[in-house]
Amino acid sequence: MTTWDTDLGRVLGAKTGKALESALGLVSVGDLLRHYPRRYAERGELTAIAGLEIDEHATVLAKVDRVSKRSMRARRGTIVEARITDGHRSLLCTFFNQAWRERELVAGRRGMFAGKVTSYRGNLQLAHPEYQLFTEDADVSSVAEDFAGALLPVYPSAQGLPSWSIARCVRQVLEVWDGMQDPLPDELRRRHGLTGLEDALRKIHQPQDHGEVQAAQERLKWDEALAVQLVLAQSRSAAEEHPAPSAPLREDGLLAAFDERIPFSLTAGQREIGERIAADLAAEHPMNRLVQGEVGSGKTVVALRAMLQVVDSGRQAAMLAPTEVLAAQHARSLAELLGELGRAGELDGAATATRIALLTGSLPAAQRKQALLDAASGAAGIVVGTHALIQDRVGFAELGLVVVDEQHRFGVEQRDALRGRAGDGVSPHVLVMTATPIPRTVAMTVYGDLQTSALRELPQGRSPISTSVVPAAEKPGWLDRAWQRVREEVAAGHQVYVVCPRIGDEESKPAASRGKRGSDVDETEEVDTEDAGADGDDGRRQPVSVLDVAEQLRTGPLSGLRLGVLHGRLPAEDKDAVMRAFAAGEVDVLVATTVVEVGVNVPNATAMVIMDADRFGVSQLHQLRGRVGRGSAPGLCLLVTAIPAGTTTRERLDAVASTTDGFELARLDLQLRREGDVLGASQSGRRSGLKMLSLLRDEDVIAEARAEAESVVAGDPQLGAHPGLARMVAEVVAEDRAGYLEKS
Repeated sequence: MTTWDTDLGRVLGAKTGKALESALGLVSVGDLLRHYPRRYAERGELTAIAGLEIDEHATVLAKVDRVSKRSMRARRGTIVEARITDGHRSLLCTFFNQAWRERELVAGRRGMFAGKVTSYRGNLQLAHPEYQLFTEDADVSSVAEDFAGALLPVYPSAQGLPSWSIARCVRQVLEVWDGMQDPLPDELRRRHGLTGLEDALRKIHQPQDHGEVQAAQERLKWDEALAVQLVLAQSRSAAEEHPAPSAPLREDGLLAAFDERIPFSLTAGQREIGERIAADLAAEHPMNRLVQGEVGSGKTVVALRAMLQVVDSGRQAAMLAPTEVLAAQHARSLAELLGELGRAGELDGAATATRIALLTGSLPAAQRKQALLDAASGAAGIVVGTHALIQDRVGFAELGLVVVDEQHRFGVEQRDALRGRAGDGVSPHVLVMTATPIPRTVAMTVYGDLQTSALRELPQGRSPISTSVVPAAEKPGWLDRAWQRVREEVAAGHQVYVVCPRIGDEESKPAASRGKRGSDVDETEEVDTEDAGADGDDGRRQPVSVLDVAEQLRTGPLSGLRLGVLHGRLPAEDKDAVMRAFAAGEVDVLVATTVVEVGVNVPNATAMVIMDADRFGVSQLHQLRGRVGRGSAPGLCLLVTAIPAGTTTRERLDAVASTTDGFELARLDLQLRREGDVLGASQSGRRSGLKMLSLLRDEDVIAEARAEAESVVAGDPQLGAHPGLARMVAEVVAEDRAGYLEKS
C-alpha cells in the first residue's frame, strides 16, 4: 500500500529516492505531491527568458538559434556554444569537451533545457544544461508521453534533476498512490466550493486544461491559508489565557517628565500609536503589538515612551536588538534622549531617574557582571541587549515589557523565551518594531498573532534621498564616477558608507571541498575561468568583501581619505570605537557589512555605495539607504551591480531606485520574489510550506481562512477533535513554528 508517508525510495527505487532527497529535500510521497509545478506550458509554446533569475535552476522551452564550436585558448579541448531563444531574448548554453553536441543541437530544433542560470560578460547562460529535444513534429514532443494532459507542468528543479525527471517521478507515484482522507471538514468544503484534496493533487500535476489547474490551486491555497491561520489563532488563544503586569499611566512619573524635556513635537502618528500602546499596557492581558514604520519615522521614541510607562509601574523593560552594534547604538540613543532621567545613582541624575544597562555577548567580564546584577536587582529599569538577553542565566527583577527591534531577525522561539521571563505565570507585554513595511496580507499571515500599527509620517527635517543603479559590468566608467562622487561628498564636509556583502576573512576552502552540485562539476573545474565564464563552481564570482574593498579604496580611488572598517567579527570595544569615531567625524568613509543596516544614526553621513547590491533583498537595501539623508543635506545611494539588465534581479534594483516609499517597495518585493519564503525566512529559518498561496493576490482567501480558523480554535484550541487539520498544520507550516505553538 502506498500512502502519504511512504518513502519515495520504496516507490521509485533507492537511487531516485536519494536524488530527490539530496536535491530537493523530498523524502515521502506526500513531499513529492506537495512539490507543485511552478507553471505550465503548452506544447509548442516558448518560455520567456527575460524573467529568469541568476542562480535559479530553471527549465525553459526554447528554440535553438545557432550553434558554434571553438577551441579553448588556455588548454586543449573544445567549447560548444548553443544560443537558444524565445523569439525576444537569448540564452547561451555552454558545453566543454563535448563536440558531438554541435551535431545534435541543430538550429531550428525546439526542446526543454534545464540548468542553473549564471551570468558571463553581461549575458545569461546555462553551463552544461540538461535537455530533451522535441521531434520534428513541433506539436508533439519526445517527452509528451510523460504527461497525462495537454499541459506540460514545469517544476522547481535542481542540478541533475530537471523538470521532466520530476514529472516522470510524479506520474509513477500517482499510478500507485492509494489516496488519503481529506483533512478539511465536508461542511467547510461545501461552504467554500472546494474540491477534494486527492482530486486537487492529481489535477495539479496532471491537468487536462487550465480550468482543472485553477480548481486544484484554489483548494491547495486553502490548505496553506487555513493551516497558517490555525497556528496564529492558537497563538492568540494561548496568549489570552495568561495574565500580564498592568502598567497604567501616571501623571507624575518618568514618562511625564520625559515628555516635558524632549526638544521636538511628536508626530500625529506617534501620538496616536502611543495612546493605543498606553491602553494596552494598562490592561491585564499581554499586549502583542507590531509597530511598523519607515526608516526614521520615530519608532525608537514610541518604544521609549512605552518602556517609561512600564518603569513608572515599578517594573522593567527589555529591548532586544539583532546586532551588538545596534544594541550599543540603542543604549546610547536612549541615554541621550533621557539625559538626567536615565542616570539613576549618578551625581547629575534626576531624583526619579532610572538606569540603562547594556548587555551583549562580548562585553568584558566586569561590565557583563555589573549589567547582570543591574538587571537581576531591578536597578536598571531598561535593559538593552542582543540575543544574550534570552539566555537562562540572565534574570530580571520584574520584567513588564519586551521590545523587539527588527522582528524578522529573530525566530519565534527566541521571542517566546523572553515572553516567559516575567515569572509567576505572568507574561510580559511585547512590542515588536520593524522598519520593513509589511503589506496587509503579509501582516495577516506572518504576524497574525500581533495587532499592527503603522507610522507613515516622517518627522520634520528628514532630507530626500536619490538612488541610482551603477551597472559596473555594462558601464565600468560609472563605477569610477561613483568614487568621484564619494570624494565630492567628503570634500563638502560630509561622510560616506560603503557596504559590502561579506567580511573577507573567511577561510578559503580547497577546490576539492567545494560543494559539487552535479556530475559535470569536475569537468568544469578543470576549465580556465576565462573560457568558462565563472569564478566559482556555480558560475558566479564570490561577493566582494569589506577587507578587500577597504584595501583597494585605501590605495586606489579614495587614497588620502580617512577610511574605517566595521564588521560583526570585530571585538565589541573595537566596533564601538569605530562607530564613535565615525559619529564624531573622525572617519570620512566607513567600509562595513550590514551591521549598519538599522539603528545607526550619523546625520553627517550623506552618501552610501552598496557593492554587489544584487546580493541584498529589497527591504534590506531600503533599510541600508535609510542610514543617509538623516541630517539637513540630501542623501545619495548608489547600487553597484554586475547583473545584466532585463533580469528579475535588476528589476528589484530598479524598483529600489524608483521610489523611497517603503510600503510600495514591500509590495514590489513580494511580487518579485518567491512569496513562500516569507513565512519561513521571517519566522523560522526553515523551508516554508507556503508554495501555492499568494499573499498579494489571495487576500480574500486569507481573510476567509482566518475567520474559519477562529471558529475552529474557539471550540477546539488543541485541534484534538480535528486530527486532519492538526496534521495539515504540521505539514504546511514550518516544523519549529508549529512546535513553538505547542509549547505555548
